[in-house]
Amino acid sequence: MINLCGLAVSNYYSKIKLVLLEKGIEFKEEIVIPSQDSALLKRSPLGKIPFIETEQGNLSESQVILEYLEEIYSEQPLYPADNYQRAKCRELIQHLELNIELNARRLYTESFFGGTVSVETKDQVKDLLERGLKGLARLAKFSPYIAGNSYTAADCVAWSHFFAVRLATQKIYGVDMVAEYLPGVNEYMLLIETRPCVQKVIADRAAAMTQFLNG
Repeated sequence: MINLCGLAVSNYYSKIKLVLLEKGIEFKEEIVIPSQDSALLKRSPLGKIPFIETEQGNLSESQVILEYLEEIYSEQPLYPADNYQRAKCRELIQHLELNIELNARRLYTESFFGGTVSVETKDQVKDLLERGLKGLARLAKFSPYIAGNSYTAADCVAWSHFFAVRLATQKIYGVDMVAEYLPGVNEYMLLIETRPCVQKVIADRAAAMTQFLNG
């Protein structure tokens, strides 16, 4: 059985948990806090989360994990069968993570953890997010799903990251930048959140957030 390790408050953890649920893969969860502890570094090479433990060994980096799950548990595919459409799905994922979430993450210290972010960083991130979201608007279809008429891995990724990026930009800039640059994203999020697996992730994430905030 797969052991999913990390924290349910993490959007990358949510991404993998949602994939596991949507594919009907049996798994268990273990709360693991990222650190540089030597014991953790033996399980995750940079002490990061999420990671999974399998019968063959451990895997880190969420996109590597997603691809592994897709290949090993192919009965419920989350990528299109067509080679080009599968590549377009991966293109969306890479754009979401490299050009949007990676930049927004620089705001999370102040948005979620009570720290502070410099004005210079906020201005720089805002410019990068504007560019990234404009680019995503050229790729995203929302018809009704982000890659077209079928629910795919890109939706698991988009939903998980949009949640964090929207909250962060609202907190820092007073505006939901995702909704500002992606017309139709509100309806899209509501559609995704009708899925039972997504509702499970939402409930577990809320419970974990309450526990996290209360110490």
